[in-house]
Amino acid sequence: MDALRLDFLAPLRAFDLELALEVGRETVALVGPSGAGKSTVLRAIAGLHRPSRGSVRFGDETWFDADRGIDLPPEQRSVGLVFQEYALFPHLSVRKNVEFGGRDRVDELLERFRIAHLADVRPGAISGGERQRVALARALARDPKVLLLDEPLSALDAHTKSRVRAELHELLGACALPTILVTHDFEDAAALADRVGVLAAGRLVQLASPADLVASPADPFVAGLTGANLLRGQARPAAGGLTEVTLEDGVRLYSVDEATGEVVAVVYPWEISLARVAAADSALNHVAGEVRSIVAVGNRVRVRIGPLTAEVTASSLERLGLEPGQHAVATFKATGTRLVSGA
Repeated sequence: MDALRLDFLAPLRAFDLELALEVGRETVALVGPSGAGKSTVLRAIAGLHRPSRGSVRFGDETWFDADRGIDLPPEQRSVGLVFQEYALFPHLSVRKNVEFGGRDRVDELLERFRIAHLADVRPGAISGGERQRVALARALARDPKVLLLDEPLSALDAHTKSRVRAELHELLGACALPTILVTHDFEDAAALADRVGVLAAGRLVQLASPADLVASPADPFVAGLTGANLLRGQARPAAGGLTEVTLEDGVRLYSVDEATGEVVAVVYPWEISLARVAAADSALNHVAGEVRSIVAVGNRVRVRIGPLTAEVTASSLERLGLEPGQHAVATFKATGTRLVSGA
């Protein structure tokens, strides 16, 4: 199977970007904060940024090899690149934009991406989701062996994003190409990619399926990036095979993970239930505090209580009648409390 193989180092202003990665017929997302080196990875693959050492290969083709002095220009690399803001030509029609990538498959791609009815329209007159499809069609018109997407959903408003995200996931699956996309949004990465790599300061901290990243984050940075609450404390063995964690404010939590010493307790918002007083149930962990904020996100509501953010349904919140400033209790189980090293 032909695969994209990366193994290079590229000096950046604040650090060196160093990456070893193999991508088959799948979508791999690189997620991390701004300035982590994500876009430089795409530029190095496309031939727009020259690493100081290492190689970029696809199958038996060598696109870059520092030791052998090979550095193919972008036009000689079989890459389709979708830029962050799509970079469509505003003075050209949809058809002409796609033709810029290649003329042989234009009609096929217009139909495939459901934009044939927009063929004579200019980009300024179509929606963000439609512009994305035009940009993707233009990239595929080159008949590339590798597809690269730079922040593919960042130009969309929140209302449009969820629908376009589902469409893009379907399109990427149908393309069946080695695909790398970069994003700062873990939710986008998890929805679009088969594997997600967490990039921080030029290093690949962890690479796994989205589910595995959530279930077993390598460190607090990964846990925080995937949306978890992070509670720092000291761990020691407790009765019943549990681990007791004493937080910095003296609150005690319990986990089924084994740990000793300085740890970070990882609790995801959807693992937390809310009440006005601590419930008499099987959950061992209770954190009481003031309701600091209530924010609706789609059909869910995120409630900040003390150091925790919980995510509950709107109906649950309405039933509780909670408002900012009121006292509440966040409850979660030991099985939902993961421990990672805090050292």
